[in-house]
Amino acid sequence: MSEPLVVGRIGRPHGIRGEVTIDVRTDDPGGRFAVGARIATDPVSAGPLTVERARWHSGRLLLRFSGVDDRDAAEDLRGTWLVVDSGDIPPSAHPDEYHDQQLIGLAVVTAGGAAVGEVADILHHGQDLLVVRGPEGEILVPFVAALVPEVDVPGGRLVIDPPPGLLDGS
Repeated sequence: MSEPLVVGRIGRPHGIRGEVTIDVRTDDPGGRFAVGARIATDPVSAGPLTVERARWHSGRLLLRFSGVDDRDAAEDLRGTWLVVDSGDIPPSAHPDEYHDQQLIGLAVVTAGGAAVGEVADILHHGQDLLVVRGPEGEILVPFVAALVPEVDVPGGRLVIDPPPGLLDGS
C-alpha cells in the first residue's frame, strides 16, 4: 500500500449486535462503506474489515463488520482508523481541490519569497485550516484563495499572502 488515506474512524458501539458509529472522512461514504467493501485499518492488526451492514441513523453512519457480532467486539475497534491506498484515489477533476496527503509536507513561503515553514496538518472545521510548522512554532492559515494564492504540489511548495499579524502573532 502506498500512503494510506483516512476515510473514517470507528467510534463508539451502537446497540448490542456489533454496530459501530463512524466518523466519516470521505466525500463518498456510500461507495467507501458499501456492503461487501473490504477496508484496511490503522492499526493494521485490527483489519482488514468487511462491511456487512451500513445505515444512517440520526445523521450518523452506522456500520457492522463481518465477525464483529457483539458490543464487546465493537468496543475493541473503537478509535481504529479506516484507510484506503492513496494510489487508488483518482485525482480530482477540480484544479483547486486537494487531498490532505498532497499538502502535508509542502514548504510554505510568502508571496515575497520568505520561508515560513511546512504544512504539518490540515484541520477540517467550519473552515479548512493549514497547520504550518516553522521556526517560530505553529500557525493556522485559513485555506482560502485570498490567503493561499498558489499551491504547487509538483514543485513542493505553497505560497501564502498573509494579512498583517498572521505571522508575527500580533
